[in-house]
Amino acid sequence: MSNVPSVSSTSMKVKEKPLGRKKELPNALVGLLFLLPSIILFGLFLFYPMIRTLYLSFFLTDGQGVPITFVGLENFTALLQSTSFQKSIKATILFVVYTVPAGVILALFLALVANEKVKGIGFFRTMFSSTMGMSVAASSVIWMFMYNPTIGIFNKVIGFIGLSEVQWLLDPSLALIAVSISTIWMNTGFAFLILLGGLQNIDEHLYENAEIAGVSYWYKLLRITVPMLSPTLFFIITVSFIHSFQTFGQIDILTKGGPIESTNVIVYSIYKEAFVNFNVGSASAQATILFFCILMITILQFKLAERKVHYQ
Repeated sequence: MSNVPSVSSTSMKVKEKPLGRKKELPNALVGLLFLLPSIILFGLFLFYPMIRTLYLSFFLTDGQGVPITFVGLENFTALLQSTSFQKSIKATILFVVYTVPAGVILALFLALVANEKVKGIGFFRTMFSSTMGMSVAASSVIWMFMYNPTIGIFNKVIGFIGLSEVQWLLDPSLALIAVSISTIWMNTGFAFLILLGGLQNIDEHLYENAEIAGVSYWYKLLRITVPMLSPTLFFIITVSFIHSFQTFGQIDILTKGGPIESTNVIVYSIYKEAFVNFNVGSASAQATILFFCILMITILQFKLAERKVHYQ
């Protein structure tokens, strides 16, 4: 038997050269590249104005907002001693107290009504959320006509029942309340939609079990609805606080900060100081104070209120 020369398996293997692989970018760098457009936009329109405002708050400026003299904390000390600024703080706090609780409670009530499964409820959902489709300027003009002492609907109703007309926007004791009512109406649509979405995300089995147990409507509301809705309520309350501190449009259209500075909230005071009095340094100091006030209140909300939020 002839011996056939065997070829070893190792010699039959074809040695392949490893293919050159492209170097992959680190995940952190890839993520940074995706975020780069947002970072640029936030930097230009948010972070730079914030830093610039903080910088200008330590200077006296000319009419164009160019810093002239470094004064340190003098702008802040002058503001804290200013009667006008103290009135602005008081008006802002009262405005927040008037609008936030009433607005959240009204939106929650409307959301509970609109969440009921009855015929034609879609029409009411549309009506309750319709204020979102109107700008602040248009809504303010409507309310300005409604508050008009001569042709306004409110004074027409008051006159019909035999009472004397009311100067809604000219009475210092009523002007802030009148603006607050219009603000509640403007903001209700947004809060209503968010709360309605939260209600519709609650598990129906919880209510079915409660029905089997025979509990009352109020028990279900307090023990099921409110705890399950607490994350949405927490979001709405936080956003409502921030929006109330930043209110400007309706103040500018309805009262111009008057009468006797009774509606001169801090944002409108910043506007007047910067673009009417051309005192950009003082306006920047007010804006800095407002920023830190909102920041502190938001942090307190997260520290205190979030403990009671029930996440599913």
